[in-house]
Amino acid sequence: MRWKGERGSDQVEDRRGMGRSRGGIALGGGGILLVIVFALLTGTDPMQLLDAASQVQVDTGAREPGPVGAPGDEGGQFAAVVLGSTEDAWSSVFAARGGRYQPPRLVLFTGAVDSACGSADSAVGPFYCPADSQVYIDLSFFDELEKRFGAPGDFAQAYVIAHEVGHHVQNLLGVSSQVSEAQRRGSREAANDLSVRLELQADCFAGVWGKLANRERDWLEPGDVEEGLAAAAAIGDDTLARRSGGSVQPESWTHGSSEMRGRWLRRGLESGDIDACDTFGAETY
Repeated sequence: MRWKGERGSDQVEDRRGMGRSRGGIALGGGGILLVIVFALLTGTDPMQLLDAASQVQVDTGAREPGPVGAPGDEGGQFAAVVLGSTEDAWSSVFAARGGRYQPPRLVLFTGAVDSACGSADSAVGPFYCPADSQVYIDLSFFDELEKRFGAPGDFAQAYVIAHEVGHHVQNLLGVSSQVSEAQRRGSREAANDLSVRLELQADCFAGVWGKLANRERDWLEPGDVEEGLAAAAAIGDDTLARRSGGSVQPESWTHGSSEMRGRWLRRGLESGDIDACDTFGAETY
């Protein structure tokens, strides 16, 4: 990606290295859910993650906000540029539909972080909290993406951020609240089905961003799209299950198979059209 020199968003809060105070991590319902989702993604025993999280020392009171603005280091600048490009892309999409895009804030952290959805360890991975409209990421996850999941490259990293911003778009459109309500009323199988459709739509939205951002900046280089598709495939539920030595059980999926994730990401990349991302209207995904 030819991202250097591009505009970086000023909606980045840098909490990296801010330290922790005494007290164990208080995992509320949102924090526990995040741990379980990450465990499903990576094939890790959720009880091990919950036990590790309980030993993490984090702030027990309100945390002072970190500095806001594009960071000075290369990793922080990259994240700010990707976020800035999502702001441009989604602003144009919402404007074309007579609306106004309200961008999320991106919070960079190390180790653990407090959010309106609860406290979370970096082992949870990147996540979006609809309660405060913020995306949270420990940039060390990108090393994990390359070394553990075998998905290197800057576009693979950009896809991760764009996927979480995709959840923000779903929140603004009211999709997330509709899904949550339907999940509360339905069976576990139906809830999992809705979760998969929600995640695949976020993948497709990430693809829409990629298409629009490249149209505006012409910053994709040969191999970039393949990097993004490889990242999507690396974190498919079936691939993660096989990597962990478990059996593939589609009825328990929450994010979709590698093939599904790559297919919906590609659909967004090829169409650049949010209407092409109707995973809920599709008979099969």
